[in-house]
Amino acid sequence: MPHRDRPILAALRAVPSIALAPYPTPIEEASRLRAALGGGPRLLVKRDDAIAFGFGGNKVRKLEMVATLAQAEGADLLVTTGGVQSNHCRVTAAVAARLGMRCLIVANGVPPARLSGNALLDSMYGAEVRYVATREDRAPAMEESASAWRAIGGRPFVIPLGASTPLGALGFARAVGEMVAQLPAPPDYIFHSTSSGGTQAGLLAGCRLHRIGTRVVGISADETEDGIRRTVGGILEGVGAMLGLDGAGFSASCAIEADDRFVGDGYGVPSDASREAQTLLASTEALIVDHTYTAKALAGMIGWIREERIDARATVLFWHTGGQVGIFAL
Repeated sequence: MPHRDRPILAALRAVPSIALAPYPTPIEEASRLRAALGGGPRLLVKRDDAIAFGFGGNKVRKLEMVATLAQAEGADLLVTTGGVQSNHCRVTAAVAARLGMRCLIVANGVPPARLSGNALLDSMYGAEVRYVATREDRAPAMEESASAWRAIGGRPFVIPLGASTPLGALGFARAVGEMVAQLPAPPDYIFHSTSSGGTQAGLLAGCRLHRIGTRVVGISADETEDGIRRTVGGILEGVGAMLGLDGAGFSASCAIEADDRFVGDGYGVPSDASREAQTLLASTEALIVDHTYTAKALAGMIGWIREERIDARATVLFWHTGGQVGIFAL
């Protein structure tokens, strides 16, 4: 590591965070999946689905950072948003329960007749859920709810969609260091699901800070390629600024790759490709991916391999960001 990079990595490690789960998460070889695909690049899986806290997933790493700030500000209520079956909302509710806070979720969609999957866990963790009709209604409803809580003397802390803020992204910048320590050499590619942008921004920042040449490919769950690039670029700018760098320059130094060809019929709607990927991984490696995010990301990775866009000598890491609770949303 060049000497000039050490203060920046030290600054990254010094950002306060709470410990919600033991790390590192495992990295496993997916040799049976590789064989089922007819060979090709070496395949690895980073098992953030195996994070023990709150049924796991990538949101735990982000909320370890964000919830620390909420605590420091004396918050007694976490306010956040997502879909009815949001993984992020589920982990936020779990964090609030662990820290002795209340949790209010603004969910876009119809209240389910029967709680299941993440919605059931939200209830078990003690969260209150306010339903709104559309995605566009979420941010105003969060601010209204926070204002109402302040009016009665409460101390709300609003967490944006996916905890995809520069602070949340630092959790994944740190995770790259974890990955680097686990492998004899960094992978040539990381594939993962991207939507609100925080995970991708963090992975890109981590690769840049650790000076590894890994290509980070985000497979969109809903947004366009251009939309993802704009969102991720903005978060990266904030990450750079938090670490004392030129934010715009830091963002520009990161190659943001997104592929929106695997969204299918829309957010949360399984596609033929995602169903095939889901079944293939389960039947070869006994690993489960969810319909909304990780199955589409896996389909994207498989698509790139089948299209021969990846050299057969390369090493490809699929960053499993969790969400398997969604399988049980009935």
